[in-house]
Amino acid sequence: MNAKRQTCSLRFFRSERLRVKSYKLVNCLYKAIALGVISCCTLIGLRAAPVNSTEKVAIDMQAEIVDIEQQTEKVEIELQTDTIPEQLDEIVITAYKASLPLKLSAKMVNIILPKQIERSPVKSIEDLLNYHSGVDVLQRGPHGVQADITLRGGSFDQTAILLNGVNLTNPQTGHFSLDIPLNLSDIERIEIVRGPSSLIFGVSAFSGGINIITKKDTQTNAFAKLEGGMHALFSGEVRGAYKAKESVHTLSAGYKRSDGYIANSDYKIMNFLWQSSFNVEGSHIDIQAGVNDKKYGANTFYAAAFPNQYDDTQGLFFSIKGETNGKIKFIPQLYWSRHYDEFHLFRPGTPEIPSWYKTPNYHRTDVYGVNLNIQYISRLGITRFGGEFRNEGVLSSNLGKPMRQPRDNYTLWDNRSDLSFFAEHNFVIDKLTLSLGALYNYNTALADTLKAGGFYPAVNLSYRPTNSVTLYTSWSKATRMPTFTDLYYKAGKHRGFGGLAPEYTQSVEVGMRYSRPVVAANLNAFYTKGDNMIDWIFNTIDSLYHAENRSALSTYGASVDASINVSCWLGERQPFEQLRFGYQYISQKSDNESQDNPLSAYVSNYLRHKFTLGVEHRIIKNLIFSWNVRYQERAGNYLKYIPATATEKAKEIVTSYEPFVLLDLKANYAIGKLDIFVNLNNMLNTTHVDFGNIPQPGFWLTGGVSYRFE
Repeated sequence: MNAKRQTCSLRFFRSERLRVKSYKLVNCLYKAIALGVISCCTLIGLRAAPVNSTEKVAIDMQAEIVDIEQQTEKVEIELQTDTIPEQLDEIVITAYKASLPLKLSAKMVNIILPKQIERSPVKSIEDLLNYHSGVDVLQRGPHGVQADITLRGGSFDQTAILLNGVNLTNPQTGHFSLDIPLNLSDIERIEIVRGPSSLIFGVSAFSGGINIITKKDTQTNAFAKLEGGMHALFSGEVRGAYKAKESVHTLSAGYKRSDGYIANSDYKIMNFLWQSSFNVEGSHIDIQAGVNDKKYGANTFYAAAFPNQYDDTQGLFFSIKGETNGKIKFIPQLYWSRHYDEFHLFRPGTPEIPSWYKTPNYHRTDVYGVNLNIQYISRLGITRFGGEFRNEGVLSSNLGKPMRQPRDNYTLWDNRSDLSFFAEHNFVIDKLTLSLGALYNYNTALADTLKAGGFYPAVNLSYRPTNSVTLYTSWSKATRMPTFTDLYYKAGKHRGFGGLAPEYTQSVEVGMRYSRPVVAANLNAFYTKGDNMIDWIFNTIDSLYHAENRSALSTYGASVDASINVSCWLGERQPFEQLRFGYQYISQKSDNESQDNPLSAYVSNYLRHKFTLGVEHRIIKNLIFSWNVRYQERAGNYLKYIPATATEKAKEIVTSYEPFVLLDLKANYAIGKLDIFVNLNNMLNTTHVDFGNIPQPGFWLTGGVSYRFE
């Protein structure tokens, strides 16, 4: 580490003379420009409205400040460890059944670190994911109201969502997979695994998985945050941790509301999360439970002709996980989740509700499961094997088969179970890491078919020719069952199909990671071949969207992500701290040429191009500006709804998605443990849509304060 410090210090010294001469002029210019841009945009917006190495896995995830001492001049540079590539590489990730440091991974894994979360102008996990080029976020409502998360050109139902390794993917529909009881201040980091990941996260991780990892408090502390802004926005977060002799207990709560940026876009969201951690005679036990409650106006969410839709949802979950010590580790886990959804096509209180509309849609999904992961460490590496039982059920007024005895508002039901067994071995030999594994999955819903069970292997290989460079490649197969919505939903212009077959895919990728104190980068190319891909396709004969299995679909893509630690490169006296950028390109083609450009609700509406840019710099001491630019160009089309006029009936026109650019800014001013911040989102007041006919917010100004009690 001393050698790295010296290298960084020498680079700083060599450019010191040039920086000193130009610093005052540049500093004045960029301050004036930055403040001028902010002022103009504000006015416009307001007007507009280790592997034993294996046993070195206990790594401190808290960001520290490293003092870099110069030998030639007595200058100190402070660097956050979450900007140092070497320490980022040591983060233990979940991209394998056996957790491995990032530098040994042979998959495309992106990690969002605490400092990025704190400095991003966001109010939800969905907003945060938008700043990463490899993630497609189709927002319906802002700030975590509802969004579809897709990876590598897949659909939102193909992305697994996990909280501390607990799979909370909703079997009714992926629209609700992020209805989880979590505040931004609870998050330690987010791991984004791109590509088929059934072996890692289960059969729901068809195109990848996102594992959100919460902070692991070790001492008694507290945190509070308040925020307010345009459109009557108000939010608050509180978090407290208490340390007992052999345990730590954490409780967090959050509330946010807004009147909405257009008619019927108001929302109220509440979160409660409890976590407890116990050390018992060398073993470890983690318990977590939470509640998420959302009520929001769903303007044109599911049907453009009905602007007064309304949704009332609630999610609950509980899990307990244990882990023993020793050469052989046993890691059992038990989990349960429940989700309620009450959907109104006409919001209660809407005048002149048509007589044909009788009642809201009521849905309740229940998921419970148990799994056992056994880890064995030997001279040959790490071996993991085990199994999981997962049950998914639905009670509904719209989804499923008739119940013998209706219950409350539920007249329909369905239930299915997954039984999985897995084995994986990781060979770590000098500069080479080889992971071999396979998942066997059996689903009771397919018990009468030859496809009831199947094997899904994965091979991952990485090679490190130098300490800075990692070359990797991987191949894997995956499967996914249709959601209950895919199978049964019949309402409005949508028709599910009970005869849908499971999806199957295989994928190959190659890539390179580069990691130095100044620069960290990841280059990646991939090819995915999907069979029986489930999509909702518009049929011109009956003017309805039907759920159907498409023919084989090929997806090609490439991506690049990089970060530059400007403070280490040019020294701390210049204002810039960090630069991040990313780009992903995707193209699709089906074996059936007639299906290359169908009027698809989801799969064909992938992001062909997405570019992201982030810049962090100081205005004055303790005042940090974080700029984020996002450009995206979406393939596919949607039916643009044209309301009726005095002379013409309402109509729908096939319309291509328009590309757009968004500019966001967060200003942070720190005074000890007090942080004062201002967010300026969509500073250019860009008109844009992520999905269909749902307009996204224009300029939105918010601000607030947070305080840490330690």
